[in-house]
Amino acid sequence: MVNVKRVERLNKIEPAGAPVVYWMSRDQRVQDNWALLYAREIAMARKQPLAVVFTLSPSFSGATIRQYDFMLRGLELLEEDLAKLNIPLIILAGDPWAEILKFTDKHKTGAVVTDFSPLKISRKWKEAVAGNIKTSFAEVDAHNVVPCRIASGKREYAARTLRPKIERLLPEFLTAIPSMKPHPFKWNYGVKKNDWKAISGTLRVDKKASGVKWLKPGAKEAMKMLRKFTREKLGVYAERRNDPSENFQSDLSPYLHFGHISAQRTAIEIEKSGANIKSKESFMEELVVRKELADNFCFYNPGYDSFSGFPEWAKKTLLKHKKDSRQYIYRDYEFEKASTHDKIWNAAQRELLERGKMHGYMRMYWAKKILEWTGSPEEALGMAIYLNDRYELDGRDPCGYAGIAWSIGGVHDRPWFERPVYGYVRYMSENGIRSKFEVERYISKNK
Repeated sequence: MVNVKRVERLNKIEPAGAPVVYWMSRDQRVQDNWALLYAREIAMARKQPLAVVFTLSPSFSGATIRQYDFMLRGLELLEEDLAKLNIPLIILAGDPWAEILKFTDKHKTGAVVTDFSPLKISRKWKEAVAGNIKTSFAEVDAHNVVPCRIASGKREYAARTLRPKIERLLPEFLTAIPSMKPHPFKWNYGVKKNDWKAISGTLRVDKKASGVKWLKPGAKEAMKMLRKFTREKLGVYAERRNDPSENFQSDLSPYLHFGHISAQRTAIEIEKSGANIKSKESFMEELVVRKELADNFCFYNPGYDSFSGFPEWAKKTLLKHKKDSRQYIYRDYEFEKASTHDKIWNAAQRELLERGKMHGYMRMYWAKKILEWTGSPEEALGMAIYLNDRYELDGRDPCGYAGIAWSIGGVHDRPWFERPVYGYVRYMSENGIRSKFEVERYISKNK
């Protein structure tokens, strides 16, 4: 049974004895998916067929073919996994909320279940559906270990304020996950296998940021990556995770972003591994506390992608120093082409351009230098979000918005020593970076 605390009813209509739809968005997998499990519970109780519907927007919030290619190849694999369970995957192209309304009206569905996202665009779609749908509509948090709404009912100040709340709730929510079983009631509404080439042809996105080859999509590949990490890297994660000249990070963020693997399954595998306690705790801090802090930030702060979302102390100090003299000012294309004076920053940007995933430690330095080399904090925020969302496989993600807001706007941080441009926002220097790891080795890896 799905814990009802994961479920948020989005209207007051009760499920009826008619076909059930899982409107999949953020959690693109079959197993370890509380939203799909909940939809199946409803369908089984009423002996009804179940379908998974994915609404494909032809363009989405700065995404390019890099992200769409990874996602569509993952969905193609998902279709095969669902077919083995007697559940079809139906792709609807167009305005997501309008397509769901048309589909549910046409098939006279008895219930619609969707997954949780704190981002404004997703919530806007759901509000439009909730206000117009003629059937039961519910949202299930299948993305967080502790559901976002349950972890906290307000915007948290920092990790230290959210951490004890999550730790208190982990025994209730970090539990074994039932396996998804074949569904006995077939969906008999003329569903055909998806033509993925034709679907790809409907996209209206920038195709200059090409797809990546080093990372393969899908649930199976995600589990391979997790097992490789626990076997080869987790044991030294605590002391070596912040060294960009090596790669001791998990490389799971794209899989977590697209929902090819669940944070809960990842946490279970980490906890049962034989790695040392310090490394396991360090990884769980990032996977659960920091990741869920990002969801909290976006859910309770509609200005998560704007200057207005910064804490008051940061806005005040950044405005005070807005007109400070800058030694360097770069144009958009100079940032994008990694053409600054700083070889370390350029290497980080090239890593982003080529790999689609910048090392986590370098993301902080990268964003802070954009603040230092643009004319205003507003311009810096826009530039960082543009580059992140265009080139990162896990762009348009709460972790990205929260990380950039931390770097540029002091979110989840405290005031530091005052200095030009930054004011009281934490500063990172080239000399500081050079003292942390073998910089030249990192640069040579990203020429």
